[in-house]
Amino acid sequence: MRIFFQRGLCGLALAAAAVLPAAGQAGQLKDLLKQARQQAAGPASAAPGAGLPGSDIAAGLKEALAKGTTNAINSLGRSDGFWKNAKVRIPLPGKLEQAGKLARQLGQGAKVDAFELSLNRAAEKAVPQVADLFGDAIRKMTLDDARGILAGGDHAATDYFRRVAGDALAERIRPIVAQATDSVGVTQKYKAFAAGNGGGALGGALGALAGGKGGSALDLDGYVTGKTVDGLFTTIADQEKSIRENPAARTTDLLRKVFGR
Repeated sequence: MRIFFQRGLCGLALAAAAVLPAAGQAGQLKDLLKQARQQAAGPASAAPGAGLPGSDIAAGLKEALAKGTTNAINSLGRSDGFWKNAKVRIPLPGKLEQAGKLARQLGQGAKVDAFELSLNRAAEKAVPQVADLFGDAIRKMTLDDARGILAGGDHAATDYFRRVAGDALAERIRPIVAQATDSVGVTQKYKAFAAGNGGGALGGALGALAGGKGGSALDLDGYVTGKTVDGLFTTIADQEKSIRENPAARTTDLLRKVFGR
């Protein structure tokens, strides 16, 4: 997202220089002054959040993330939320995708579809149960985080979210995913897929991935967990970009105040 500076930012550039570390200070000051001069030469335009106190900026960004996560959870945490969304739909893992194509040629298309659908159903069941984890991450945002995010790109808030909460989120939701994969029969669907291809080369390879002799078990829960987290962040990023770019998406006074031009 391009950030436009007001003429008054010449003073801000000089103030910022006073707190910059000595190393690289001259170069950063030069960049700030260049941006201020460019603004002074062109038409005046207000930056998002210009003139607002840091507390309002932080509150606005937290509201944007809360809105984005709520919409993402509502969109993905329902039947077909993943399955019918091409952007986040979970495919067969790793080499099984190629194996699935071969299995279809051998007349096992129904089992391939059932296995792939079960992965997406597990993700859909897990998503609604992590809303509180996102809330915890949002509440941890500091004023400095907020200022940096507001001046960042279209997905700056989501990138911050992934950086501070991604690993912990995956760790926390894995047991939820494991329970969901059991409830929708992911492992059973996988075993049916593998067993349905007989004792040939494909069947042997699938058997090894399932944990048979000479092979290690495929970590289906880990795979679905990763794809679930990715799908959530992808959808939240789309929501954030919409709030930044589309005035109609700013549905509260605070969002309009912080993100309005």
